Amino acid sequence: MKLIIIQCFCFLFFYAQGQITKPEVTEVWEPEPRVVSVDTKTGIPSDAIILFDGTDLSHWQNKNGKEEAKWKIEGDHMTVVAGTGDIKTKEVFGSCQLHIEWRTPKEVIGESQGRGNSGVFFQEKYEVQILDNYENRTYSNGQAGSIYKQHLPLVNACQPPGVWQSYDIIFQEPIFNEDGHKVASGYITVLHNGVVIQNHAELYGTTEYIGLPKNIKHEDGSIMLQDHGNPVSYRNIWLREM
Repeated sequence: MKLIIIQCFCFLFFYAQGQITKPEVTEVWEPEPRVVSVDTKTGIPSDAIILFDGTDLSHWQNKNGKEEAKWKIEGDHMTVVAGTGDIKTKEVFGSCQLHIEWRTPKEVIGESQGRGNSGVFFQEKYEVQILDNYENRTYSNGQAGSIYKQHLPLVNACQPPGVWQSYDIIFQEPIFNEDGHKVASGYITVLHNGVVIQNHAELYGTTEYIGLPKNIKHEDGSIMLQDHGNPVSYRNIWLREM
């Protein structure tokens, strides 16, 4: 890091003086980025933490942290069992890259927020909404891909009910100082089925159902999936720490 700072300083100094005559002056060789390979069959990076591969719920627990996750595993996916509660990872994370695939029920029941509702939470506080918004209107900052009640998605990229969909999410956690004051906002970028729907959107605080965002100092937290009473399914969940 110090070497990079020195090299950047030299670059700016010579730029100001108009004296750069060699390409080597602006070359940075250290540190060298580490190698991460990607499985050509699964698309999973070699440094990813596999949170769910369809075999078991060993990485997950009930939201209260005292019980095992009670969602149902069928084939390669798990499905919300209404009334059993939200589930969260046993591990906690800070800034990360998350890949998650989800499917709302093929049989359409309900409308607006009552149709295929769930959500993925970062640090148990910041929600990216999951909802069946294929020809299903609801409030825009609460539809699929919204950062709940804060940022509506740039576009609606929803597939029809019963079709598998994907989120690729970059989560940059907020920073708090020792006194508990937020000194840097968090940010979220979301690709829904490969389409950018949130572009480095600033987190104003927690994503509240009622009321304004809150900014109370907290540590790293779990990834949480919401039981909203609808049988939404999930598969192929992995995460890279950043």
